[in-house]
Amino acid sequence: MKKYFNLFDLSQKVNYRIEILSGLTVAMALIPEAVAFALIAGLSPLTGLYAAFVMGIVTSILGGRPGMISGATGAVAVVIASLAIDYGVEYVFAAVVLAGIFQVVAGFLRLGKLMRLVPHPVIFGFVNGLAIIIFMSQIAQFKDADGYWLQGQQMYWFLGLTILTMVIIWGLPKISKAIPASLVAILAIFGIVVGFGIETKTVGDIASISGGFPPFHLPNVPLTLETLKIIIPYAGIVAGVGLIESLLTLNIIDEITETRGRGNKEAVAQGTANILSGVFSGMGGCAMIGQSLINISSGARARLSGIVAAVMLLIFIMFGAGLIERMPMAALTGLMIMVAIGTFEWASFRTVNKMPKSDIFVMVLVTLVTAVLHNLALAVLIGVIIAALVFAWDNAKRIRARKHIDADGVKHYEIYGPLFFGSVTVFNEKFDVLNDPDEVIIDFKESRVVDMSAIEALNKITERYQKVGKKVHLKHLSKDCRLLLQNAEDIIDVNVIEDPKYKLVVDKV
Repeated sequence: MKKYFNLFDLSQKVNYRIEILSGLTVAMALIPEAVAFALIAGLSPLTGLYAAFVMGIVTSILGGRPGMISGATGAVAVVIASLAIDYGVEYVFAAVVLAGIFQVVAGFLRLGKLMRLVPHPVIFGFVNGLAIIIFMSQIAQFKDADGYWLQGQQMYWFLGLTILTMVIIWGLPKISKAIPASLVAILAIFGIVVGFGIETKTVGDIASISGGFPPFHLPNVPLTLETLKIIIPYAGIVAGVGLIESLLTLNIIDEITETRGRGNKEAVAQGTANILSGVFSGMGGCAMIGQSLINISSGARARLSGIVAAVMLLIFIMFGAGLIERMPMAALTGLMIMVAIGTFEWASFRTVNKMPKSDIFVMVLVTLVTAVLHNLALAVLIGVIIAALVFAWDNAKRIRARKHIDADGVKHYEIYGPLFFGSVTVFNEKFDVLNDPDEVIIDFKESRVVDMSAIEALNKITERYQKVGKKVHLKHLSKDCRLLLQNAEDIIDVNVIEDPKYKLVVDKV
């Protein structure tokens, strides 16, 4: 009978064995990533490892998405690299602390719900671009410390062990899922290398991971306005990139697990983790989609796996560095390539002839920006803006007016479609002011007045009718639309009067 252990989440059963094994797998996969990202930022490898520990433990306990893994990431490393080069590591710590404060504020302001505005094609593009980044980053593992391709036997062994790792990860779940395939693959390759004395690239060839408990210290920077001016642009970008990547990863894990995480809670947790990372000698970070998918695919669904991963990472740093540094990089490379393959939304290819061309364009563009520029925040922002413009353009063309004259000689314009900044031009073209009778009703039963541009359009149309001595009634405006017009009385030249017959009359003052 399976034993379940419930940790910090009373609503969810937790498989204790799976959580621990998944966490152990993730801990080993975190090491080369954290080291590599620290080196990208021009920092000590321990700076990345400490960030992975602090980010992992804090977000696992406080975060809004059980099973999601956070740590040092490439997105943050790219942002802080120039700050580290120009001003040094202490300014990086200060920027990370400030970024964390921004993220906590964003969480308390409930800005996490803004992720609902991200269209699905943007998420597809983000995921595909990230998969390409993960895959391309593994190519560097086929090179030595000097940047040259591995030669002869070393290349053959590395390639062969990488492929064997991928085969184990692919094939073992078809036989048994008792133990995470990723962990079995890593241990099997480690055993083969040690047992046969194979000379191959190891974690220790990248950098030493030996260290102690993350040292606490406040960033050693001058507490001046000049310092704030230096770090605030970096802090703002780190906060934005971190939240975007974390909340998109949360949405992806939600889809896989068919559960729902809490975005605002995750934002607060990410901010708290970055604040503590900055004061415990870490480079900061955010959610990691690769390691999160390793964890979820291994069967983890709760907070325990993330806690185990963070604690085991610290144990490796403090006590097991010598053993972990002997771990073959081929095993971790094969694991990350399988993560990239699993991350890529292959279903997006099937949508090419089924989705609107604008959605396909947005998806491809976000993929390219993510993969080429490695700027996740910019890619998502571009995708959202283009998707919003396409939506506005499509709805601008949908506004229609059905016209008829009743028995009293009053002309009715029945408006269909939203009246907003994109549709006001088409709206204004619907009216025959000169030839219309003395009284006109514009019926908004099937329409909505959305924004200030729409109110100004109503102002102009009433002005056109007033100039030729005709009266306009607005009928069936919704409550929020009437409120918009009433609030605009002091801004535009109209007088809003409640009328029981027509619901609302707008006359020129």
